[in-house]
Amino acid sequence: MKYHQPSSFADASAIAAGASGVTRYLAGGTDVLVQLRADLVTPDDLIDVKKIDGVHDIVRNSDDSWTIGVAVTGAEMSEHPALCQDWPGVVEAMDLIGSTQVQGRATLVGNLCNGSPAADSVPAMVAADISVTVIGPKGERTIKVEDMPTGPGRTVLEKGDIVTAVHVPSRGDNAGDAYLRFIPRTEMDIAVVGCAVNLRLDGDTITEARVSLGAVAPTVLLVQEAADAIIGTTLDDKALEALSKAAEAACNPINDKRGTIEFRVEVAGVLAKRAAKIAYARAKGKAV
Repeated sequence: MKYHQPSSFADASAIAAGASGVTRYLAGGTDVLVQLRADLVTPDDLIDVKKIDGVHDIVRNSDDSWTIGVAVTGAEMSEHPALCQDWPGVVEAMDLIGSTQVQGRATLVGNLCNGSPAADSVPAMVAADISVTVIGPKGERTIKVEDMPTGPGRTVLEKGDIVTAVHVPSRGDNAGDAYLRFIPRTEMDIAVVGCAVNLRLDGDTITEARVSLGAVAPTVLLVQEAADAIIGTTLDDKALEALSKAAEAACNPINDKRGTIEFRVEVAGVLAKRAAKIAYARAKGKAV
């Protein structure tokens, strides 16, 4: 195995593009190091990006949007008061990944590029309309998180592509987000169902919304019908019921030892209502 420590993303991309065997990037390492120790994957080239400028930074831009470096950990996000205030749903989704020890290493980008339909941070990122910058042999491009996964363990990234930054939109006024999941245990497990809701209000009325579901289809879903069910409402009981039904209808889950199809569908509707209530309260300025 060849170990590389490039000083720029362009160099990292060039190394990956020229590699002939299995390539892995190392930022947090909570997946790749486990795979190495379990002999599941032995990379021919391991590319460590932790020394590249900016990868550990959380930056609030002049337009109040955010840029998060690819090696920023979940613990660092949770300890950033302004980011927590702006995007509590995104932060709390990342904070659910693994143990305290894992939080000190795990990253948004690693969770995204792993391609798991049950990834906790991805529905929250999709609901928040987050995008990433990617550099590769074809140059630099921006990809919305919702367009990244193509199937279990697969993404749109091609040979030599590497994510260079995470871009979080400006929060703006009268808005809130939330993420909830169901797991069999209280922690240290992957989601049976996950749901994120992001919305904006004009007075008491919802004017914008995005609803995303995880672990109920081959990829994380952005459910427009669920958003449409609550836009123009004050999140009354009728709107919540319509939201629940839309979330259930979008599901295409599997049966496995952690949950049946019927159970996952029902839980998706329940979590959608609960997450929407939390996001709505946060948009009203209430601490939840």
